[in-house]
Amino acid sequence: PPPFTGVWMGDSKLCAIGVHCGNHITSHGLALNCCTDLTWFDHIVPCGLEGKGVTSLSHELGQHVAVNHVLEPFLDSFQEVFDCTLVSSEDAG
Repeated sequence: PPPFTGVWMGDSKLCAIGVHCGNHITSHGLALNCCTDLTWFDHIVPCGLEGKGVTSLSHELGQHVAVNHVLEPFLDSFQEVFDCTLVSSEDAG
């Protein structure tokens, strides 16, 4: 929920988004929880947000959602939203 970044299902974060800038280099990434073992989050304060939870696609949908089921539609959507063409490391030569 605003003002927090990421993708949320109620008070639980489904996807973390991050940006790091340093030494004239910018890096960014995301972590989409597909079939994550959520018990690990019981030992930390995820993203430093007290009172907020973490969830996964598997938990929300009530069925196992593997990364390989999500990867292709995610990458297709990424290309559409950002109007770009993604190249795999195998294609880069």
